[in-house]
Amino acid sequence: MKVLAIETATPASSVALGEDGALTALNVRVDRRGHVGFLIPAIDFCFERTGWDPSDIEIVVVDYGPGPYTGIRAGMATAQAFAAALGVPLVGVSSLTVQAVRAATGHRRIWSVVDMRRGQVAVAPYRPLPGGVAPDGDAEVVGPDEFRAMLDAEAVDSLVVGDWKTLPESIWSGLHRVRLGRPRYPSADVICEIAAIQSGREDFGQPSEVRPQYMREPDVDINWETFRSETW
Repeated sequence: MKVLAIETATPASSVALGEDGALTALNVRVDRRGHVGFLIPAIDFCFERTGWDPSDIEIVVVDYGPGPYTGIRAGMATAQAFAAALGVPLVGVSSLTVQAVRAATGHRRIWSVVDMRRGQVAVAPYRPLPGGVAPDGDAEVVGPDEFRAMLDAEAVDSLVVGDWKTLPESIWSGLHRVRLGRPRYPSADVICEIAAIQSGREDFGQPSEVRPQYMREPDVDINWETFRSETW
C-alpha cells in the first residue's frame, strides 16, 4: 500500500512517501512558522524522487496534533484535500504517539511531550510493546510543575521524549528514575510505519471525519462583530 504522510503539528514539518511500511522519500524542515510554504514543494519533491504519480497513493495519513494551531491546520487542510481529490482514505495519528513509537526503550514507561507554548506542554504516557507502544493513560496539557509532579509520583523507570528542552532544566532535578531521550519531534517516516499497521484494520472513515486535536483554546480569539464592522 502506497502512503502519503504529512506532519506539521510541531516546528519540524515533514512529508514522506512509503510503501508497505518501507520509506521511499522524505523531506524535512524545522521552522516554527514555515509550515504552509513548505508543504506543497515538499510533496512535489517526494513524488519527483520516487517517480510516483499522485494517483498511485492509496492512503493519506496526517498528524492531527496536539501542537500549535497554525501547523495543525496547514497539515489537516492539505491532507484532506489530497484524500478527497484522490478518493482515498484519510487516517489521523497523534503527534504524541508518533514520538513514542520512535522512542528507543525496551522497558521504561514512555512520556511523550509536545510544546504547546504559553508555558504548557501536552503529555501522554505509553508502555513499550514488541514492535510498538500502547497508550498507558490520557493525554493532558500541563505546566512544568504539574508535569514534574506527575513524574515524581511514578514508581517506575521512565523515558521522556519530545520537545522536553522547552521545559525549565530545574524540573528534572532529583528525578533519578527519569531519563531524557529522542526524538525531539514527530516525523512523517514514522507515520508511514504506523499507516502500514493501521492499513490492515480497514477501519477508515471519510476525510472530513478526521478532526484536529488542539487540546486547548486558540491563542487568539477573533471578535467577529468588530472584524466585520471594520472590514465592511
